[in-house]
Amino acid sequence: MHIILSVLGTIVTILWLLHRLAQMGVTLGGLNPFLWNRRRKWKKHHDANPIFKITSPLEATALLLTATVKADGDMSSEEKREILSIFENEFHLSTKESQGLLVSSSHLLGKGDELQNNMKGVLAPSLDSFSSDQAQSAIELLKRVGSLSGPASQSQQELINQAGTFLSQTNQPQPKWN
Repeated sequence: MHIILSVLGTIVTILWLLHRLAQMGVTLGGLNPFLWNRRRKWKKHHDANPIFKITSPLEATALLLTATVKADGDMSSEEKREILSIFENEFHLSTKESQGLLVSSSHLLGKGDELQNNMKGVLAPSLDSFSSDQAQSAIELLKRVGSLSGPASQSQQELINQAGTFLSQTNQPQPKWN
């Protein structure tokens, strides 16, 4: 009889401890390796830098243009006007959409370290969407923006060359900028 009572007492104690642990946020479900792997992948995807998720060629080119201008510091008002002009004339966006694209590109770029250190990772999601005309146009626009305030600096030239290397690999027949 005393053995049965001790076994029941042990079971009740274990259940009570599990209940208290669950109230504190610790569950046995967290020990599941498949659940842990799924949570880790989701967290990695969710916490990643948003510039590595850009799939639109237009947004990727806007980010590259902004990065080229900001490679040597802040952008001047002349460079800002030129980029807005490019967004309106080349990308066929309204004034409000152009300003929004410039603001979002500047925000996503931040200091620009991620883009300079991992150009392939930034362009990888959108590279398949680039047509050959879009890629060629993007390279020309980068060169144009880089030479706004005189010849392109060393950091601007490196950025343009890196982008040109990856963008020259595209060969999809599509219209220029839709």
